[in-house]
Amino acid sequence: MKSRFRKITEFSIFSFLSLNGITSIVILAGIFAILLMNSVNFFEEKSFFSIINTYWNPQGYYEDSYGIISLIISSITVTFIAMIIAIPLGILSSVYLVYIAPFWLSEILKPIIEVIAAIPSVVIGFLGIVLISPLLASVTGASNGLNALNGGILLAIMALPTIVSISEDSLKAVPRSYIEASYALGATRWQTLWRVAIPSALSGIIAAIMLGLGRAIGETMTVLMVTGNSLAMPESILSQVRTLTATIAIEMGEVDFHSTHYFGLFMVGLVLFVFTFIINTVSDMLGSKYQQVDR
Repeated sequence: MKSRFRKITEFSIFSFLSLNGITSIVILAGIFAILLMNSVNFFEEKSFFSIINTYWNPQGYYEDSYGIISLIISSITVTFIAMIIAIPLGILSSVYLVYIAPFWLSEILKPIIEVIAAIPSVVIGFLGIVLISPLLASVTGASNGLNALNGGILLAIMALPTIVSISEDSLKAVPRSYIEASYALGATRWQTLWRVAIPSALSGIIAAIMLGLGRAIGETMTVLMVTGNSLAMPESILSQVRTLTATIAIEMGEVDFHSTHYFGLFMVGLVLFVFTFIINTVSDMLGSKYQQVDR
């Protein structure tokens, strides 16, 4: 009787988990199908080469322009700035929490860092306008601080909890025997950290970085508020930019239903979907690669 009950329980759990996995795949496939079908409608009216342009102006006075190159470059610029800040800060913070900070301090700091992830993006964007924008304007001499650098700083703050949390878990998973063996061979504390602990947790750290990257490139409200929303090609990190996500958020609410502009925004969404899919795929590949190396 107990054996039969156990089999039923195991089958129920397996079926429930399988159903959740299949549901996730179906939802993902459905989102991709909707984006793809509407993008096909766009390319029935415009050629593929029409998007290989630096100027996005769907409601031009003389001629509509659907070039997304400036939008892509703007998104990459803001995300790159965010990762330059967030990656070293996140990894160093996780190392500090696991191997350097006293236990009581680590237990205080980790929840504080994770609370950042719960702050609404519109609040972070407001703080960027009120606090960071005037500071950047005074330091750089720019007319205002609404630019790519401002957006990158705020995206770094938003990506930081993801990078710190996952990196910390990966560092804690490093077997204690590795650390003790390193000390036994005469390695110093810093040599053990940089040559044993971090390399052993590299697969988890890479996954943390890629998830933080996906968090940054997919953010909408914050970059919409603090980057200036200029459609021109960015010339520096102090240029005003408009990202792919901000373009969809700004224009989708006012576009004519089933117009070329409407389908063009779905095409922008498809490009963004492909970017995030590539990021997640690369993350899985790198994580699997380093896990195999560790074994």
